[in-house]
Amino acid sequence: MDIMERIKQAIESNSVILFMKGTPEFPQCGFSSRSSQALTACGSEFAYVNVLADPEVRENLHRYADWPTFPQLYINGELVGGCDIIMELYESGELKQMVDAAS
Repeated sequence: MDIMERIKQAIESNSVILFMKGTPEFPQCGFSSRSSQALTACGSEFAYVNVLADPEVRENLHRYADWPTFPQLYINGELVGGCDIIMELYESGELKQMVDAAS
């Protein structure tokens, strides 16, 4: 399967998915750590893709939504953004509302 199709399928198959460096249990960068902690604090399950374990995704995800950095959060197939946006939404309470609505 083509890498862009794999990325699309992962996003469409999960209502909430975080493309991150590492895993929620063992994040490999501070931005991924803060983002996954914010999602976990919202109390809902979410899918994740460790881009360090899948170099093809890491090299091509920026082309999918024209977003250059990791992590990248998608809710209901739409790019929400990276760490700064995730943290702003979390602090305002909007992230929990978005995640709850997607579940």
